[in-house]
Amino acid sequence: MAVVELTSDPGGLFLKAALGMVPSRRPDALPDREIVRRGVAVDLGHLARYDRVCGFRLTDTLPATYPHVLAFPLAMTLMAAADFPFPVVGIVHVANRISVRRPLLAAEKIDLLVRAENLRSHDRGRVFDVVATAFASGENVWTGVSTYLSKNATSSVGHAPRDHPPTPAPTAVWTVPARVGSDYAAVSGDHNPIHTSRIGARLFGFPRPIAHGMWSKARALAALEGRLPAEYTVDVAFKQPILLPARVGFSASPRSSSHTDGWEFRLDSQRPHLAGLVTPP
Repeated sequence: MAVVELTSDPGGLFLKAALGMVPSRRPDALPDREIVRRGVAVDLGHLARYDRVCGFRLTDTLPATYPHVLAFPLAMTLMAAADFPFPVVGIVHVANRISVRRPLLAAEKIDLLVRAENLRSHDRGRVFDVVATAFASGENVWTGVSTYLSKNATSSVGHAPRDHPPTPAPTAVWTVPARVGSDYAAVSGDHNPIHTSRIGARLFGFPRPIAHGMWSKARALAALEGRLPAEYTVDVAFKQPILLPARVGFSASPRSSSHTDGWEFRLDSQRPHLAGLVTPP
């Protein structure tokens, strides 16, 4: 596997991604390449802004979702390249798995590695995984697997009405303001216009901007803060998008009375938005 090492965060990635929408011949396989950046230091001001947007407390330990933000420019570098099989604008984030192997301190420097793998068929197109790994002091401390869907030409961009089973009674109801799209874009670097622009959202079949899936995952984990083990895996499936602004119900329940078997959690309104599972090792 080829290794491309970056010494700083690349710029102009969304312009490059937009240019990737111009029709062109693309390969049929994922690139055999890993994007690496070593010695990444956490900007404490940026971390504080991220914590505020997502609802985390300000601590010296990184939220489980924060390394995803650090690795995002590397993932975009990989996916916006001309030899990637799909234009990055238009792919859909359908699932995410994060494994925390130990608490990661904000003072630690991190080595990040990102690659794409496991291209496979899906009933709506094809899916693939972007795998990000974080090392601290030579130790693998965190892994994130983002699963993306590239829809085929016959799939509708929006979401057709459908019947949904009854949702559980929420343990909390959150008001999600319209600014969440732009606020999260500012701290995550994900400036996809479906999250920040009414016009951009309409171009992809949504009546209003939608919340980032990783914001909804982060916000759910923030609601469980203080009740999660030091080491765990958290899986989420992203369901229907959250149209901004919104009111959504959060529900969570331990998988056993002792809480040692993890948690199940959901975000719902009139339709399901996210279903998640926390499992200890």
